Amino acid sequence: MKKKKKIEVFSVINGLIFIIIALIIIIPLWKILVDSFDLKTAYGMKLWPEKFGIEGYRMVLSNPTLSRPLLISFFTTIVGTLLALTLSTLGAYVLIQWEMPGRGFFANMLLFTMIFNGGMIPTYLVLRQFHLTNTLWVVILYPALNVYNLVLMRNFFEGIPASLYEAATLDGSTPMQTFVRIVLPMSKPALASIGLMYAVSYWNDYTHYKLYINNSDLYNFQMRLRGMIMGSDLPTTAGNVTENTVKNAAIIIVIIPFMILYPFLQKYFVQGVNIGAVKE
Repeated sequence: MKKKKKIEVFSVINGLIFIIIALIIIIPLWKILVDSFDLKTAYGMKLWPEKFGIEGYRMVLSNPTLSRPLLISFFTTIVGTLLALTLSTLGAYVLIQWEMPGRGFFANMLLFTMIFNGGMIPTYLVLRQFHLTNTLWVVILYPALNVYNLVLMRNFFEGIPASLYEAATLDGSTPMQTFVRIVLPMSKPALASIGLMYAVSYWNDYTHYKLYINNSDLYNFQMRLRGMIMGSDLPTTAGNVTENTVKNAAIIIVIIPFMILYPFLQKYFVQGVNIGAVKE
């Protein structure tokens, strides 16, 4: 007699919970996607567009009031992420140089800033004194050094076997050569996961633009999108393109870049989840 496999109650409940969560996530996204292609103004849930068209996307990409902020978002995200990764990796590599004088002091000072900071108004005054306000540099430089990500990167570097550092030193490599030839190639999971966090932060940035930039010509796409949703910054529509179609098309454009990136970075991201958690 073959034994029948018992169905565990926990597995069934767990599966149902995940299905419900997936539906909660997918249904709103599907509604926005359908409405972005629907040229007929209508509200409520629809499975398919009543009047299909891509004019909403054309409006977003061709209208200067929307295309310029979109380009600003791409520029600040790419430049900011590269700069942030450079600072985080170099800073983390410096902190694992055990023989460096003052290493512990600098590490403690960085950790101190994770707990205490000067506050919103002093930060604004300092940035204004450096003439960074009302420039794109304030939204690129200010978030570029995240101490939490720097500590994660340092923990990952400490997890690299010390024998590799010693072998590189014996072969005559300088610390910078060791960093470029050994440390960085072995740090792809950490670079992918931390870089993704930086990129999402820059792409979705709203607070720094609101606090430090008054020039509307320097607003990113998130600022424009918020104005559109609140009804205070709607672009001029033409022909059969409705405001609702343009709004939903803009939302989809905001979501698309990272929907494309996640599948390619997933294997590195999964490996980088436990950065520095296990050390030999």
